[in-house]
Formats: sequence, structure tokens, C-alpha cells
Amino acid sequence: MRLRFNQLQDALSRGLAPLYLVCGDEPYQLGEAARLIREAARRQGFAEREVLDQDASFDWHALAASADAMSLFSSRKLIELRIGTAKLGKDGGAAVRAYCDRPCPDNLLLIIAPELDRKELQSQWAKRVESVGALVQVWPLKGRELVQWLGQRLQAVGLQPGPGVAELLAERAEGNLLAAVQEIEKQRLLRDPGPLDLADLLGNLADSARFDLFSLTDAALSGDRARTQRVLSVLRAEGTADVLVLWVLARELRTLAEAAVVRAGGARAPGAGDARMPPQRFAAMERALSRLSPTLLRALLHQCSLVDQSIKGLAVGDPWHRLAVVADALAAGGFRAGRPIPQR
Repeated sequence: MRLRFNQLQDALSRGLAPLYLVCGDEPYQLGEAARLIREAARRQGFAEREVLDQDASFDWHALAASADAMSLFSSRKLIELRIGTAKLGKDGGAAVRAYCDRPCPDNLLLIIAPELDRKELQSQWAKRVESVGALVQVWPLKGRELVQWLGQRLQAVGLQPGPGVAELLAERAEGNLLAAVQEIEKQRLLRDPGPLDLADLLGNLADSARFDLFSLTDAALSGDRARTQRVLSVLRAEGTADVLVLWVLARELRTLAEAAVVRAGGARAPGAGDARMPPQRFAAMERALSRLSPTLLRALLHQCSLVDQSIKGLAVGDPWHRLAVVADALAAGGFRAGRPIPQR
């Protein structure tokens, strides 16, 4: 079975699977998922824990040897296999499949793979793990999902969040769950259990949000102008190179411009049948194309060329200001009234 991070605790309360694969690039959820599985295993009598650290020189026979060895201190053992590479390779895949073919009820296998290649999840060994045990793939929580998770976390420590509390916390800590958890812990230490109002957070809540480059295009495609500018300001404050921001914006605009031309000809935008494009991204592009004309997209690509000249010192103007204009127009579906379009 495949589980989301926020489904794991309920699944563990119903019983343990023979093995777990925890993977993904969100550090807090990855560590928290592993901790929850370890604690559930300990409650079920898996008192001994053996850790195997896999690297390029790892001997995969060690997994079978650990599974076959009797526990010295208890009748049940947790085998924790930490994957340090993006792919398991032929030997690794065969070793995991062999374990899946004969799981021992006195052993629980926990595979932790933070750097696992996404394509590797389509391999035979990963599908075998999913059919026999549980695959927990973690990724950054966003939007309502993040707000709901933070609300549950606040309630779990005895705080009753009032209107807007979880939303504010999500805004200030998006992309940085560890900072959000630390803020909740700070509130637990500062006040007694009970109601937590928005006023209690304002003034002492740090802005710990972290974004990657693709958060910018996601916000712009969704038409959220305020979020688009917030992501851009955080990227600038974190020292992200302006040329990288230009690259991701220009790439998105070229993709949209090509799709707009196809759409204007009466066909669907490219990508509908492309398995490499996630359905959510295709849906976001379709919605964006409904408010972005080919003329506007061409104008924005021209603006990108001016940003490039500014970065190289061949044109006057602040590159970040130009980037803000381009990003805002992409989100708004046009250039904002009263905001001059940089021409040179």
C-alpha cells in the first residue's frame, strides 16, 4: 500500500506492515515518519534494532544475513536499511525482492531512502515493496493540507488554534516544517494549554518560509499575485541568483507560449498524454492559458530578454525589479495598471 505522511499514524495504529519504504526530499517528514515506525515497532515487541548503511560499496548479502540471524536480546528485530544512493542497482533490487518473497514475522524491515530517484519507484523492487508492505513518500505540504496539518499539530500539544492561527503559521513557515514545529513547541512552552489567538502569534512569529524556484512559477500559474511576490522576495533574500530566477520564468513562459499557439489552432495544449507531466501541473497550465493571451506571453518573453541584458550589464535597470514585473504580469494575466513596463 502507498501512504501519505499524514496517513501514517492512523495506519500504524491499525497494525504493522512487514516492511516500510520511506522516501522523499522533505527532511522533517522523512525523519518523523521513521521515528513513528520505530516507536510502533518497539510497542509491538521489536526490541532490537540493527542498522545497515548502504553506499556504493555495500554488500547486499548483509540484508539476507541480518534477516536470517536470530536476535540475541529479543524475539523480534527491527532492521533499518539506510539507502545512500539514488538507485539500488541490480543487486540491491534483487536483495529487496528476495526479502519481500519471504518476510519473517519476527523481523520488521524499515528502508529509509531520502535520495531515491523518482523513476526508481517504478522499478520491480519498489512495486514489490508496495504490494507486500507500505511505501511512504513524503513531499512538502502546501496549501490547505499544510494548514490542516499545523492545526492538528497545535491541538496535539494542547493548544486550540483560533481563526487564522494555522494559516498565519503556514504562511510564515511554508517549505520549512522544522521551523513550524519549533514555533509550535515554543508556543507550548510559553503558554498554558488552551486557546491560541492570532494576536498571540503576531509580533513574535519569525518568517522562516523557504521556497524553491518552482514555487515561484507554481504561484504565478495559479494567479496568486501576493504569493508570487512573496516567493520572489524570499528567493532574493536567500541569495538566489537572479539568472536562475530568470531561467525558470523564461522556461515556463516558453512552454506556455508554445501551448498557447497550439491551443489557438483548436488543439489541446501539449502534455495531456505525456506521462512525464503530472496531472496537477497540466491542469494548472490549462487554467493559466485561459487568462494568458499569446500576445502577452510574447511580451513577457521580450521582457525576459531585457532582464538578461540587465543582468549582463548591457541595459539599465534593476534585474529584480524587472523580474517582479514579469512574475506579476504572469500571475495577473496582464501588466498591472500604473506599473510601468520596463522598455530598455
